Amino acid sequence: MANARMPEAFYDLVSHHLPPERPVGPNGGRPRIGHQVVLKVIWFVLASGCRWEDVPAELGCSGRTAHRRLRAWEELGIWDRLHADLLRLLRQADQLDPDVVIVDGVLVRAFGGGEQTGPGPVDRGKKGSKHTLLVDRHGVPLAIHTAGANASDHRQIIPLVLDFPRVGGKPGRPKERPDALLADAGYDNEATRWLLRWLGIEPKVRKQQGEHGSGLGKVRWVVERTISWLKGLRRMRVRYDRLGVIQDAWTSLAATVICFRLLHEDDSLAA
Repeated sequence: MANARMPEAFYDLVSHHLPPERPVGPNGGRPRIGHQVVLKVIWFVLASGCRWEDVPAELGCSGRTAHRRLRAWEELGIWDRLHADLLRLLRQADQLDPDVVIVDGVLVRAFGGGEQTGPGPVDRGKKGSKHTLLVDRHGVPLAIHTAGANASDHRQIIPLVLDFPRVGGKPGRPKERPDALLADAGYDNEATRWLLRWLGIEPKVRKQQGEHGSGLGKVRWVVERTISWLKGLRRMRVRYDRLGVIQDAWTSLAATVICFRLLHEDDSLAA
């Protein structure tokens, strides 16, 4: 499990993206809980997987307050901007290679259903979600999309590729598309291959009826390691939040936390 205590260095990265702290009004009143305290609670819930109502009082912020702030910051685009910042830092440190990307997905149960859920194909039709990851050859998460558990795998590739981040940090124009995309046989689809080639991306997707031994697994294993890091953040193992905006906040924040750990050469996210 990931450490449930937020590193101070993480807040230092986030702080300049957050809106200004609201001062106490001229008539006094209860001061608003500071951003750093709220962020510690959000990190704690992500890492430990606890329910909002079970947040310990000694953390200094209720789960309800942290939930509201998590949603507000997602709607302001803060998590996406922070993710872009960390990708830039990783590229500057030669820990990101945008030329080749790998795609894979993971199914999670969704207690109570909600947006972006559907009947699970391997869970007797119970509600679930599918997180589809796009990572580079080092396993750095570039994008994560959430859909219903019954969504076709091959239909997730094009939306992910269109969200490929234009990462700076090195001289020259940032890449707008990767050169090649790797995926397993679950993503085998000729129409998807055609679209990828039209976008200038070479698809390297194993055919469902093809023989094993293609050698793609020697590169593709990194996405499975990233999925294990994702599941090391216990809030990502099971879905409790019904709103799509909250789930999008969790996936963006999870990608950000994994990038932060990689930047600090910390493998403690491994499940």
